[in-house]
Amino acid sequence: MLHKGAILTIVLVSYFMILLDNSVIFTALPNLQADLGLSSTELAWVQDAYTLVFGGLLLLGARAGDILGRKPVFIFGLVVFSLASLLIALAPAAWWIIAARAVQGVGAAIVAPSALSLITATFEGEERSRAVAWYSATAGIGASLGLVVGGAAATWFSWRAGFFINVPIGVAMLMLAPRFLPRSVALPGRFDVIGAVASTLGVGSLVFAILSASESGWAAPQTIAGFVTAAIILTVFVIAESRASQPIMPLRLFASRIRTGAYLTRLLYLGAMIGFFFFTSQYLQEALGFTPLQAGLAFLPMTLVNFVVAMGIPWLVRRFGDPPILIVGAVLTLAGMIWLSRITEDGDYLTAVALPMLLLGAGQGFAFAPMTTFGLAGATAQDAGAASGVVNTFHQMGSSLGLGILVAAAAAATPGTTGTAAIITAQASAALTTASLFLAAALVVVLALIAPAALLRPSRTAESASTAVAEKAS
Repeated sequence: MLHKGAILTIVLVSYFMILLDNSVIFTALPNLQADLGLSSTELAWVQDAYTLVFGGLLLLGARAGDILGRKPVFIFGLVVFSLASLLIALAPAAWWIIAARAVQGVGAAIVAPSALSLITATFEGEERSRAVAWYSATAGIGASLGLVVGGAAATWFSWRAGFFINVPIGVAMLMLAPRFLPRSVALPGRFDVIGAVASTLGVGSLVFAILSASESGWAAPQTIAGFVTAAIILTVFVIAESRASQPIMPLRLFASRIRTGAYLTRLLYLGAMIGFFFFTSQYLQEALGFTPLQAGLAFLPMTLVNFVVAMGIPWLVRRFGDPPILIVGAVLTLAGMIWLSRITEDGDYLTAVALPMLLLGAGQGFAFAPMTTFGLAGATAQDAGAASGVVNTFHQMGSSLGLGILVAAAAAATPGTTGTAAIITAQASAALTTASLFLAAALVVVLALIAPAALLRPSRTAESASTAVAEKAS
C-alpha cells in the first residue's frame, strides 16, 4: 500500500533542501569570504562549482533513475548531498569548500530529477496536478526562504549554520525514504557518460577561462589554455551526441526554432539573474550596511510580487497566449535590471533597490512559465524527458557561465577604486549593467526566434508541449 502523503512529504522536503542550499549562500557571501579569506574569483567558484556539476550531471541523474530504479538512486543522492553539506559546513579553506560544493552538485543532480519522477509515477489525474503544484510552490518558497535562512544563520551564528541545517533534514529523510518510497521497475538503457562529462568539463573550462581573464588578463597563458580546452571538449561533446545511440542531449531538439530560442533565452536570463542575487546581496551588506538577515529580508518584496504574478499566469496565458506573456516578462525584467544598475554608494534602499526589485519580481513571474512551455514545445513523448532535462541544464549552465562573465565585468570596473563600499558599488553596478545586456539579448532572441514561430501556431505549441509531458509522466 502506497502512503502517498509520506511519499510527497519526503520528496518535497528533499527538494526543498536542495533549493534552500542553492540560495542560502547568497546572503552569507560577505561573511564566508571574510572567514576563509577568499578572492573574488574563489567566491564565484563557490557558487559555480555547484551549478556547473548540478547542470552538467542533471541529465545523467535522470537517466540513472530510469535505468537503476528511482528509489535507490534517490536515496543515494540524498546521502551524497547530506555528506557534502556537512563537509561545506566544516570547510577550513577555499579548495575544500569549492570541492565540497561540486560534490553537493552531484547529489543535487541525482535527487532533483528523481524527485519529480517519483511524483509523476505515484500520482495520477487531479492528484498529480495538486502534487506538481506543491512541487512548484516548494521551488519558489525554497529559493526565497534560503536567502532569509542564510542571512539569519550568518547574523546569529555563522555562515556555516546554513549548511549544517541540511544534515538533520537529510538524516530524517534517509530514515523515512527506505520505508515509504515505492520501488520502480528498472528500464533497459545506456548511460551517456561521455556526453555528461564532456558537457560539464567543457563549460567548466569556459568559466575557468573567463574568471582567469578577470584576474590575469585575456592574454594570460592559463586564460588562452582555458578557452582552447573548452573549444576542444565542447566539440567532442557535440560529436559524441551526434553519434550516441541514447544521447544525453539529443541534437534533434535544436531543430525547432521555438525550443532553441527558449534554451538560449533561459541561458541569458539566468545568467543575468544569478548576477543580480550575487552582487545585490553584497551591495546591501557592504555598501548600505545591512546585516545578512536584513539583506535576506530585503529580497521579500520581489518574492511576493513574483508569487502573485505567477499565480495569475494560467489565466493570462489562456487569455493572451504565451508569446505576449514572455515578452512582457522580459521587458519588465530588463527595465528592473537597468534601474537597479544605477545604484550608488549612498543610495536609498526603497528607490534604488526595492522598487526595481518589484519590476524584477513581476518579470520573473511572467517569464518563467512561458520559457518552460516553449522549451518543451513540439517535443514527442520519446523526447519529452530529454527536453525537460535540457531546459534545466541550460538553467544551471546559464547561471555558471553568466556569473563568470559578470565577475569578470565587475573586476574590470574597479581599477584604482578605494574603500570597500565604493568597490562593491562599482563592481555591482558594472555587473548589473552587463546583466542588462544579457536580458536585452534574451529579449532579442524571444522576438526573433520564439514569437514569430509561436504566433503562427499558438495552440499547437502549447498543446504539443503539455501532451508530451503528460505522456512522458504516464
